[in-house]
Amino acid sequence: MRASMPEMGRKEKMRRAESFLFVPRNKYGTSESEMAKGGLAKCGLMVDLRRRLMAKAALQLVDKDSGVDKQKALETALGNIERSFGKGSVMRLGDKKVMDVEAVPTGSLGLDIALGIGGLPKGRIIEIYGPESSGKTTLSLHSVAEAQKNGGVCAFIDAEHALDPVYAGKLGVDLDDLLVSQPDTGEQALEIADTLVRSGAVDLLVIDSVAALTPRAELEGEMGDSLPGLQARLMSQALRKLTGSISKSKCMVIFINQIRMKIGVMFGSPETTTGGNALKFYSSVRLDIRRIGAIKDRDEVIGNQTRVKVVKNKVAPPFRQVEFDILYGEGISKTGELIDLGVKAEVIEKSGSWYSYKGERMGQGREKTRNFLKENPAIADEVEDAIRRNAGLLADELLNAGMESEQDDDLPDAAEG
Repeated sequence: MRASMPEMGRKEKMRRAESFLFVPRNKYGTSESEMAKGGLAKCGLMVDLRRRLMAKAALQLVDKDSGVDKQKALETALGNIERSFGKGSVMRLGDKKVMDVEAVPTGSLGLDIALGIGGLPKGRIIEIYGPESSGKTTLSLHSVAEAQKNGGVCAFIDAEHALDPVYAGKLGVDLDDLLVSQPDTGEQALEIADTLVRSGAVDLLVIDSVAALTPRAELEGEMGDSLPGLQARLMSQALRKLTGSISKSKCMVIFINQIRMKIGVMFGSPETTTGGNALKFYSSVRLDIRRIGAIKDRDEVIGNQTRVKVVKNKVAPPFRQVEFDILYGEGISKTGELIDLGVKAEVIEKSGSWYSYKGERMGQGREKTRNFLKENPAIADEVEDAIRRNAGLLADELLNAGMESEQDDDLPDAAEG
C-alpha cells in the first residue's frame, strides 16, 4: 500500500489539475458553483481558455506530402484566426494599401522633401535628438502647429516643465486647443500618453523629453543612489505597450531626446541618447538636429543656422540632410529656406551676391532677398510651387549631401585611430 502512494499522489494531482483547468474558477481557486453560492460574479476566464484549447486541438499538423489542398487549408487557418482574434488580424498585403502613409508637415519645406513623404508619418514613433539649444522643441512645436491647421488634436507632455506658451503661440500653436500635462514621474507621463493614444482622439503627441522621464523609484530614493538601467527598462516596457495602440489610432508620438557622452570611447562617435536602446528600434523616423552657426544682423545674433539629418527612416530612403534658419521669436524661417532650396532647384538664379527670379532681381545678399519675399508673398508662393515640382531632384541632392557629410564625419575618427 505504501509503494502505491506516490502513484496515487500523481494521479490525484493530474485529476485535480484537469478539473481546475476545465472548471471556471477565479484567481482564488473558487469554482463557478462556489461563486454562485457565495453571491460572487461569474468568471469566464477559464471557459475562454478551454474554448481556445479546443480550437487549437482542431488544428492538426498537416504533412506537406499528404496531398491536402494548400489553398483550402490556408482558408481554414485564416478563418480560425479571425474567429479567435477578430477580423483583420491577418490580411494579404495586396488587399489594402498599407504602405500609403499619411504625413504631418514639419514646418520646414526642405525637411518635408528630405523625409520623402511630405512630413512626419502618422501612426508612428518619431525621435528628435540633438545638443542643447539646437531646435528640438521648436521643430516639434512647428509640427504641432501644422497638425492643428489640418484640424488635428495635439497634446504636449512637458516632463521638463519648461514649455514657453508665448513662444509656442508665436510659432503658430493654438494654445486654447493644446492639451498640456506636466507629470511628476516617468510612469505617470507614459500612463497619460498611453491613455491619450488609446482614446483615438489625439492626432499628435509630443513628449519633452525622454531624459526628464524620472522613474518613481529614483524620486523616492536619495541623491547618489545607484539605480542602473531603471529608465531603460521603463522605456522598453512603455514602448511595447504603446506601439500597437499608436498604429491603430493613427496618432504620431514625438519623443524629444537629449544626448550624452560615452566615457572611454576611442573609435567612432562618443555620443549616445538617453533612455536605452529601445526607442532607437521602435522609432520609424529619427532626426539628428544640430546648430551649425549663428545668423547676425550687424553685430546682433538674431537666430541659428540649423542642420537636420534623417538618421533613420522606415517610410523612405534615409540619410538625407537639410539646412534651414531658426530665428529667435519667429521659428523656422520659411523665406530663407525658399532662397536656399530655390538656388539648389535652379528656380532662383544667383549671380555673385545678387538673387534673381525669372530675370528680375530680388535683392543683393540673403537678408535683403528674404525681406523681398516677405513683402511679396505671391512671388514666394510661386517659388514654393516650383520647388515642390522639383522635389525629386532636390531629394537626390539632399541624399548626396547627407552621404558626403557621413564620410566627413568618419574622417576625424579614422585620424584618431
